[in-house]
Amino acid sequence: MPRAVSGQGTGWSGTASPGECRGGAEGGAATGSGAAESGAGSGGAGTGGSPAPGARLGTGQGTALLLGGVLGPGVLALPHLAAAAAGPASIVAWAALLALSVPVGLTFAAMGGRFPDGGGAATFAARAFGPRTAAVTGWWFYFAIPVGVPAGAMIGAGYVASALGLGGTGAVALTCGLLAAAFAANHAGLRFSGGAQLLLAALLAALLVAAVAAALPAVRPGNFTPFAPHGWEGVARAAGVLFFAFVGWEAASHLSAEFADPRRHLVRATVLTLAVVGVLYLGLAVATVGVLGPRAATSPVPLALLLQEGAGSLAGPVTAGAAVLLSFGAINTYIAGGARLGAALARDGALPAPLARGAAPGQVPHRSLALLAVLSGALTVAAVTSGIGLDPLMRATSACLAAVTAVGVAAAARLLSGTGRRIAVVATAFTAVLLAACGPYLLVPAGLAAGGMLISRGGRR
Repeated sequence: MPRAVSGQGTGWSGTASPGECRGGAEGGAATGSGAAESGAGSGGAGTGGSPAPGARLGTGQGTALLLGGVLGPGVLALPHLAAAAAGPASIVAWAALLALSVPVGLTFAAMGGRFPDGGGAATFAARAFGPRTAAVTGWWFYFAIPVGVPAGAMIGAGYVASALGLGGTGAVALTCGLLAAAFAANHAGLRFSGGAQLLLAALLAALLVAAVAAALPAVRPGNFTPFAPHGWEGVARAAGVLFFAFVGWEAASHLSAEFADPRRHLVRATVLTLAVVGVLYLGLAVATVGVLGPRAATSPVPLALLLQEGAGSLAGPVTAGAAVLLSFGAINTYIAGGARLGAALARDGALPAPLARGAAPGQVPHRSLALLAVLSGALTVAAVTSGIGLDPLMRATSACLAAVTAVGVAAAARLLSGTGRRIAVVATAFTAVLLAACGPYLLVPAGLAAGGMLISRGGRR
């Protein structure tokens, strides 16, 4: 059994409340060897579910941040890629992934409500598997941010530049502008960035609903035949591509301690996000296939074509607006979660101690944000100057996030009981399959795991 933590425990060690997880060896709580266990850390909210001082997020802002993490810029291109892989049967892949994302989202909501802390999935890993696994899990997410955030900004900027005819130079400028705006919003505080994202999420949802509604009258039944031209193997390939549209729950787990009442608000925000994403994704998938037909598999800008059906000459500016909203929402959520994770990692010895400032709920982790900004800027410059394509950046990021998700839901399967545990087991099986599909890109999280173990070992000494 772990030793009791004096004061407010961190999420990486300490005792879990009875009834929330199994005690002793069965619960797998971390045996305290980090600084947090000795009482040095004070940023977490170790006793699950109680409102954290200074935390201000409610259901509305929480839903907006979750939507930003899940409903990212990938939706601009993924309908085309899925249709190319499976034809009209790509709708089946969309529906299957939506159904399977429900246990993943609910599992992270349940764990975040019980163990609210900036460490997110790393906190869950510490309680289930110990501090080394926690450090590795934290490194996977934290160092995926400087890779994935520029990639998301590049996707949105490229879409805007194409819609408005700005060219390559304009795309680079927009990429830098999106990154600068997201980091500035987070330095201003989560209340500001969460409020801004609530407005942006509402505008984005209205825009996508309008696009689908305007295009639906043009749906032609003949576009759904043949339904599966590439067989069910094509549906499997489409599901592999669409995985990029269903990550994001692990990012929101790092914001759990920022909710005024994590048990209620985080679960409500997750359920609302699942409902909104389900309606938007399925509506977009059906409209893309039914309206565009064979063009869905050949055009890289299906949303622009859909908007042309209802918006006409305004399709370009409207598409550009959608791209900006999608991109900013995603990178804002990941930066917010990553910055708080970095402070929690430093608090518990897995990153240099100076980064720990701002780890407490309600505070702004300026130093962790600054490090992420420097790393993201450096990778953006390297990607632009060397001509690195989006594909390797997205796949490397997805491999890291899939690894984080796998550990998070596996920890839940060990710590939760009853219905929560059964849901977590289903989520674990699902993420294990997706993790295996990452192939050689698993070398990226493997390298980060080695670094995380070395640094955390040094921090404990």
